[in-house]
Amino acid sequence: MGAGHAHRLYRHGHTAVHELPPHCKLAAVFCFVLVVVSTPREAVWAFGLYAVLLGAVAYASRVPAGYLLKRLLIEVPFVAFAVLMPFVAQGERVEVLGVSLSVSGLWGAWNVLAKGTLGVAASVLLASTTELRSLLLGLQRLRLPPLLVQIASFMIRYGDVITDEMRRMSIARRSRGFEARGVRHWGVLAKSAGALFIRSYERGERVHLAMISRGYTGTMPVIDEVTASRAQWSTAAALPLSALAVCLLGWTL
Repeated sequence: MGAGHAHRLYRHGHTAVHELPPHCKLAAVFCFVLVVVSTPREAVWAFGLYAVLLGAVAYASRVPAGYLLKRLLIEVPFVAFAVLMPFVAQGERVEVLGVSLSVSGLWGAWNVLAKGTLGVAASVLLASTTELRSLLLGLQRLRLPPLLVQIASFMIRYGDVITDEMRRMSIARRSRGFEARGVRHWGVLAKSAGALFIRSYERGERVHLAMISRGYTGTMPVIDEVTASRAQWSTAAALPLSALAVCLLGWTL
């Protein structure tokens, strides 16, 4: 899959969580999220136990709580949507601090917040303990369609290239005294966006020609064959299996 590519979420470490094969962690997180989504929203205590399980994983991987909470800010738009649900939903109403709220809306907001937060937290822990290159290898190991893996690989690898190009263009505009302060400057920004698109397209063509000249036939060579032992699968399965037990109790109690 080529050379390694670090990302900002990844925290280097040598914990047991870091050392697990990427496809084991991907499968564990996917199954954990499925279990969380399948849990009835009325089982409030179950979501607390899920949070404890993720806290144990964070402790084992030595991911600080502050670091995790800061990355959870990505779900702010979903929080804003959930906050509006008790006000706009129909059905039975209840008075809370003098404000009329929908009972179904309150349950819906809780459902979105609880399950969304747990899903994002699990994803952040996965990204914090697994390099991007390893994630791509894990997806390939899980038999994800090769074309999708290649698209994701190119998006990751050349996203930073395009971002750096945008930064250089911004520095060039500022060095010439340009500052976007109103609608009359939109034309310059539009031209910059067009130039960025052309440069990115040309770079993509050059990369494709370089790949073909090196024997590319539609599949990327796998440099590292990632395998997992039964013990590693068992370790990774501890999180979703524990969550499954909680989910089953949530449906029966």
